[in-house]
Amino acid sequence: MPAEPPTSEPTPSPFLEAARGGCPDRVPIWFQRQAGRSLPEYRAVRGSGSITEAILQPELAAEITLQPVRRYGVDAAVLFSDIVTPVHAIGVDIDVVPGIGPVVEQPFRSRADLGRLRPLDPEADTPYVLETIKAVISATDVPLIGFAGAPFTVASYLIEGRPSRTYGATKALMLGDEALWFDLMEALGDLAIASIRSQVNAGARAVQLFDSWAGALTPAHYRRYVLPTSQRVFAELADLNVPRVHFGVGTGELLGLFAEAGADMIGVDWRVPLSEARKRVGGLPVQGNLDPAVVLAGVEPTLAEAREVLGQAGPGGAHVFNLGHGVLPETNPEVLEALVEFVHAEGRTIAEAGLTADGTGDTSNGS
Repeated sequence: MPAEPPTSEPTPSPFLEAARGGCPDRVPIWFQRQAGRSLPEYRAVRGSGSITEAILQPELAAEITLQPVRRYGVDAAVLFSDIVTPVHAIGVDIDVVPGIGPVVEQPFRSRADLGRLRPLDPEADTPYVLETIKAVISATDVPLIGFAGAPFTVASYLIEGRPSRTYGATKALMLGDEALWFDLMEALGDLAIASIRSQVNAGARAVQLFDSWAGALTPAHYRRYVLPTSQRVFAELADLNVPRVHFGVGTGELLGLFAEAGADMIGVDWRVPLSEARKRVGGLPVQGNLDPAVVLAGVEPTLAEAREVLGQAGPGGAHVFNLGHGVLPETNPEVLEALVEFVHAEGRTIAEAGLTADGTGDTSNGS
């Protein structure tokens, strides 16, 4: 019997190369929350249903995932889904309410609530996510980023019942009942691991763990109550051999601890200059970190600030350009188009020169 032809290798990816610590020929760029949010074509296909309903439709979710790749020419697609999809899939009464975010009808308050969390069976519970991934990767060579919510952030939604500014109920449970807290974190860690593994097995070529609200914690509390579970999540994903990204908002004082968790690349919000972030993460590749609100000012201010970010990233290591959080709904897509073109055309030159917006090359004091 004749030998089968060799399987073709995937198209080389600047994003994957940088996420693994390499130096691609251009600075790669993608945007958190690029799938949807500000795109008119997204609003046209989404209709009036909830995000949860859209996620349940693989053909629609795949189209939404691909829209920013086609419009912007970004170096990675990011799955159209939500960090609460796994807990919703196993029966928790949680929904993503427009204008609010994840809302839980009956917030977690006691050990009895642990019974509402069972192991995730991705093939049975989230087949629509796996179908979406397969549809996306069949339509583009751009790598797809899968993701999950980190245990602390998902726990905060389950306990608070909705987005919070203080995380008072979360911290009260964390500090008041350590045994329950660690059991909850263990269960949510299992969900994140199962969800991410299934996404990679379906074809995702990188993953991001969103600990979006870990910045509400002190370093000491993060180290004691969150870090062990995050380390377990990353350790149990290591054999997948895909880049693992760790991101949170307001986590400047936690960046060193994020690095200890075991990711391959650290996402940085806009509050910390990348030159400083590099020191804190001990040489790991960094992702970020343009303030999402800057984009609302128009093309010229956006490109000026992007030059600053690129200069701060400098030649000191791998860098993936991104916003410091998600695309704001009121963002003009034409500004993001100009930003992608600018980063691709000039990013490497600016980074190697370490140039700031004023052209001085002095990146010591941040932006």
